[in-house]
Amino acid sequence: MKLHSVHTGNFKLDGGAMFGVVPKSIWNKLNPADDNNLCSWAMRCLLIEEGNRLILVDNGIGNKQDAKFMGHYYLHGDDSLDGSLHKLGVSRDDITDVFLTHLHFDHCGGSIVREGDKLVPAFKKATYWSNLRHWEWATQPNEREKASFLKDNILPIEQSGQLKFVEPTDGIIFSTHISIRFVNGHTDAMMLPQIRYKDRTIVFMADLLPSAGHIPLPYVMAYDMFPLTTLQEKKSFLTEAVENDYILFFEHDPVHECCTLQMTEKGIRHKDTFRLADV
Repeated sequence: MKLHSVHTGNFKLDGGAMFGVVPKSIWNKLNPADDNNLCSWAMRCLLIEEGNRLILVDNGIGNKQDAKFMGHYYLHGDDSLDGSLHKLGVSRDDITDVFLTHLHFDHCGGSIVREGDKLVPAFKKATYWSNLRHWEWATQPNEREKASFLKDNILPIEQSGQLKFVEPTDGIIFSTHISIRFVNGHTDAMMLPQIRYKDRTIVFMADLLPSAGHIPLPYVMAYDMFPLTTLQEKKSFLTEAVENDYILFFEHDPVHECCTLQMTEKGIRHKDTFRLADV
């Protein structure tokens, strides 16, 4: 088994929304905002080589949305999904499985591409994995979350016949070395791959912990649908993670790919930060 970090580019989001009730005087030290109060965030995905499978976890924002939409998010940096895969000697047609933690546009936008007037799967030979509970949540969205679930990203997956669902049961085995954790605070039935790798446990954090700066318990995004649920999920996970020396892999941290944890006088905080390649 091999794991590879796949950088698909950076985008900007409002710092206050990303840190919730935490004052700017505190969070601005973690991720300084520009003059528009926007902070830069990564869209970092994970490629898993396991046997004859190439599993891509999430795939960034994609490039099919119009200029007005993209203009809200200030895409920047030199990385792209195709470029990062190319550096690994991989093409989209080599991907066997696309694992979607959830269906917000910055996590699944690369799933579908435009070919002329058609919207088609970017990964033509892959199985796309979601779960029925989250799929129904995303395709029948509430008004608060509706802007994050773009039909162009989601419905063509089902129409392609390449979509499969896993059972929404915590701890379900996805493959020999990968199990799935379910969390519900950010959005309903978000899936976190938990991977056994080189005698360590690595957890892909998606939006439960977008960055190392979100480890303190009160640092909960305003984007979360159920912030008190997130708070409880973070507390439970972080306790388990520090006790078992898990490695956390961050999807949105602009600087740090991974970290370990330690208990301090202020509670659980990050210990060491490092690249996935250094595990």
